[in-house]
Amino acid sequence: MPSLPDNPFLSPDPEQPERWLIQGDWTLADYGRLRHLVSQAKAHAIHQFSLANLGRLDTAGGQMLVELLGADGLQRACTEADLSIERQILLQRIADSQQQALHSNDNVNQPGLVSEILARIGQAMVVFWHHLIDLLGFLGLTLASFTRLAVQPARWRPTAVAAQIEQTALNALPIVALLTFMVGAVVAFLGATVLADFGATVFTVDLVAFAFLREFGVLLAAILLAGRTASAFTAQIGSMKANEEIDAIRAIGLNPMDLLVLPRVLAMLIALPLLTFVAIISGIFGGAMVCALALDISPTMFLSQMQQNVEMRHFLLGMAKAPVFALLIAVIGCLEGFRVTGSAESVGEHTTSSVVQCIFAVILVDALAALFYMEMGW
Repeated sequence: MPSLPDNPFLSPDPEQPERWLIQGDWTLADYGRLRHLVSQAKAHAIHQFSLANLGRLDTAGGQMLVELLGADGLQRACTEADLSIERQILLQRIADSQQQALHSNDNVNQPGLVSEILARIGQAMVVFWHHLIDLLGFLGLTLASFTRLAVQPARWRPTAVAAQIEQTALNALPIVALLTFMVGAVVAFLGATVLADFGATVFTVDLVAFAFLREFGVLLAAILLAGRTASAFTAQIGSMKANEEIDAIRAIGLNPMDLLVLPRVLAMLIALPLLTFVAIISGIFGGAMVCALALDISPTMFLSQMQQNVEMRHFLLGMAKAPVFALLIAVIGCLEGFRVTGSAESVGEHTTSSVVQCIFAVILVDALAALFYMEMGW
C-alpha cells in the first residue's frame, strides 16, 4: 500500500486498505499544504478515496478535490459519502468549469502561417505610422525653430554650424570621392560590355553622364552620409540624453532645438549639395578614365559627347534632390538621438535604427522623385 507523510487531510481506511479517507477542513487556509499533498497522492497513484470524513469545504479545497479525484472519481465519491446537495453542486460546478477551461484550451485555433504574416505586417504598419507621425512632428519643430531664428539673426550660432560642416562635409570628402570614382568606373565597364554588342560603345559616355547627373551622384552621397553622419548625430545627441545633459540645457533656459538640431540641419543642407557635386565629378571622371583606357575614347571626345547629348537640366534635377535628402537625414538622425532612453544599449539601438531609416527614406524619396520626373517629362 502506498504511504504518505502524516497529515490531517488523508489517512488510510482501516476497513479497506486500498482506499484513503479524505478528512479535515479543505479550505484556502491550508491551500499550500493541500497542493503539496495532492501532488504526492497523484505521484503514488492513489485512486480510491472516501469523502465520509470531510470537514469544512470552500472553492479552494473543492478545486484540490476535483484535481485529486477526477470527474468520474468525484461522482462516485459523492454518491458513496452521501454528501449534501450544496457540496455536490459546489464540487460539480468546479469540475464543470475546469472541464470547460481545458476544452477551450484544446480548441484554441493556432494562427496559421498566413495569419501570422498578416499580423506581423499589421504590426509593422502600425510602427511605421507612429514613426511617420513622430518624424513629421519633429520636422515641424525644426521648421518652427528655423523660422524663429530667421527673424532673430543675433541668435544664430555660426561657430557650431561651421564645426558641423567640417565634420559632415570636409571629413567625408575623401570617401565620397573615392567611392563614386569606383562606381563610375564600374558603370562604364558594364555599359561598355552591353553596348559593344550593338557597336555603340561611344554611348557609354551618355550612360555614365546620365547616371551620375540624375541619380548616382546624389544617391551615393546621401547613402554615405546616412551611414556616416546620421549615426554620428544620433550617437552624439543620444549620449547627451543618456547623461542628462539635454535636461541641463533646458534647466539653464536654452532650447535644445536651437542648440543641437538647427546647426546640424543647416550643416547638412550645405554639405550634401557640395558632396553631391563632388560625387558627380568623381563618378564622371571614373567613367572617363575607363573610356580612355579600355574603349579608346579620349577625354576630349568624352567631353564633346557629353556636351552634345547631355543637357544641363539633368544636373539641376539631380542637385534638386540634395536638400531634400539632407533635411531627411539630419532630422531622422537628431530625432533618433532624442529617443534614447538612458542606457548604452539604447544608444546603440537608436543609432542602428537611424541609419536604416535614413537609407530607407532616401531610396524611397529618390524613387518617388524619379516617377515624378518621368511623369513631368523631365
